[in-house]
Amino acid sequence: MPGASAAVAADEEGLRAAFLAHGGEMFGYARRALGDTSAAEEVVQETFIRAWRARARFDPELGSLRTWLFAIEKRIVIDAARARASRRTETLDVDVGAADDVERALTGWQVEEAIRRLRPDHRQVVVETYYRGRSGREVATDLGVPEGTVRSRLFYALRSLRLTLDEMGLEP
Repeated sequence: MPGASAAVAADEEGLRAAFLAHGGEMFGYARRALGDTSAAEEVVQETFIRAWRARARFDPELGSLRTWLFAIEKRIVIDAARARASRRTETLDVDVGAADDVERALTGWQVEEAIRRLRPDHRQVVVETYYRGRSGREVATDLGVPEGTVRSRLFYALRSLRLTLDEMGLEP
């Protein structure tokens, strides 16, 4: 099948591009979390192997490629840390602070991705009230709509965010 080889070549080029775009950052996360350069290299390699095998399951509607890759890597880092812990009796040398920072960043990316999927009017009230700390009355005045409309948009926006984050696999 001539089309199949072209599709594989395109997939390989996409994998190469993904590695160039995200590999360095992924390596840094794994190295900080595990405190071991060679283990970090193995984690990044395993992440891209798993991503390659599961490429048909990647859905850009659910999140960015970066978020998907980091979600895969996070599970591999956890597995690697557990494997290291089971092989030795002393305390695990995982930098929990770095792992927490990356966990927060990953969660932030997922929330940002979910906010991007909101309708523009819903996104606007979420950003204005939650990120800029403005009251419903201030937002209503600026938008030229009743305060009840702002509250309604906020209600439906938050409900939509919950559903989207649930679909993305982010637990509250």
